[in-house]
Amino acid sequence: MRLDKFLKVSRIIKRRTLSKEMSEASRVKVNGKVAKPSTKLKIGDIIEIEFGRSILVVKVNELRDHVLKDDSHMLYDIIEEKKKEEVTIL
Repeated sequence: MRLDKFLKVSRIIKRRTLSKEMSEASRVKVNGKVAKPSTKLKIGDIIEIEFGRSILVVKVNELRDHVLKDDSHMLYDIIEEKKKEEVTIL
């Protein structure tokens, strides 16, 4: 399954166009590498998503084309939620 579609189906990101834009802006990594929207995901992949000042790290548990809203959280496990370290320039 494509990365942009997984992010939308799992409801990590609400719209597929937004997930595509975030991937194109290098704000999404899969297994530590910057990922394109068309990156093919496998079960067990680690996705790191940069949301403004926070980073969400999830592990892919299941790949499905359609899932009900209440079951969408079963597609992934949240591994870590962390604040993005701010860089100060002197």
